[in-house]
Amino acid sequence: MSKFRDRVIGTLLGSCLLATPALAEKIGLGRAALPEELAAWDHDVRPDGLGLPEGSGDVLTGEEVFSEQCAVCHGEFAEGVDNWPKLAGGMDTLDRDDPLKTVGSYWPYLSTTWDYVHRSMPFGNAQSLSNDEVYAIVAYILYSNDLVDDDFVLSKETFAEVEMPNAGGFILDDRDTTELPAFIREPCMEACKETVEITAHATVLDVTPNDTTDDGPVAEVAEAVADATGDEPAPEVAQAEVAEAAAGPAAEAPAQTAAADPELVAAGEKVFKKCAACHKVGADAKNAVGPVLNGIVGRPAGTVEGFKYSKPMLDAGAGGLVWTHEELTAYLADPKGYIPKNKMSFVGLKKDSDLQAVIAYLSTLSQ
Repeated sequence: MSKFRDRVIGTLLGSCLLATPALAEKIGLGRAALPEELAAWDHDVRPDGLGLPEGSGDVLTGEEVFSEQCAVCHGEFAEGVDNWPKLAGGMDTLDRDDPLKTVGSYWPYLSTTWDYVHRSMPFGNAQSLSNDEVYAIVAYILYSNDLVDDDFVLSKETFAEVEMPNAGGFILDDRDTTELPAFIREPCMEACKETVEITAHATVLDVTPNDTTDDGPVAEVAEAVADATGDEPAPEVAQAEVAEAAAGPAAEAPAQTAAADPELVAAGEKVFKKCAACHKVGADAKNAVGPVLNGIVGRPAGTVEGFKYSKPMLDAGAGGLVWTHEELTAYLADPKGYIPKNKMSFVGLKKDSDLQAVIAYLSTLSQ
């Protein structure tokens, strides 16, 4: 065991001494590191751009790469999905009690963004991006923060042109003199505060999950029937009530619309790329972050089998919401405004042409 230990220690010392030629000469172990060995470890990028590799990437290319590699966590517009970080927005919020710290609002140096994407992204497949892809993704993140125009091309040469809004927002760390004294005084052990008040609830702060203990619409309808009649309805009656509630008021099935314009459908398929990170379509599609969208046009809301909807979406379906062309148009334009507190994090399609195109495309997808 001692020989093995000595051999390991000798190997570690030799490795350490590669970059310390003075000690190597004095002790007689190891050697000076070669320039190519130093270069292999020298990957950092300085705020002035020193260390950036060759390559370039424009905003439009970055939008496509971001959609494929990043949007599943960070959203199509860098707005963040669930608890994954937002990368855009938050301007002028750093002086608030709950600031939004993003690349645009908080990060002082663009080199930090480039270096982090290059080294650590995408999550689970780090360092799989080419230099051109990293440049393009960072260019798109800048565009999402309104820091560059849509024709901007990021490269070694244009890197210094970008000035981050919070570049002057950092100060020297003086906590040893300004904060430490506040924490080394005698602690208060009793009567430290005259009154204790609840200032916020965890549910308001969005740090607790949705209630998963309720039984959804079936229990709600059964309870409503019991309240109205004084009797507990049989299970099959409750199920029938749910089906009726989901279907909404009695009405004829929507008439078949004329065949959609092929060009409009093709345009909608391109728009759907903004949705594809969360929603799947096609013969083998399965629920992902969002439900499968096969047969969505004409379907009652909140009824895709196997998907766990938010309670607001289930309530909307139980209240009679059916995804007609008009309802989809209103919802996709402003998902959070149309059904508050539903799970969908997408900010919405702002162009009417995009709305009409993507709905035309969805209308071609059968159940």
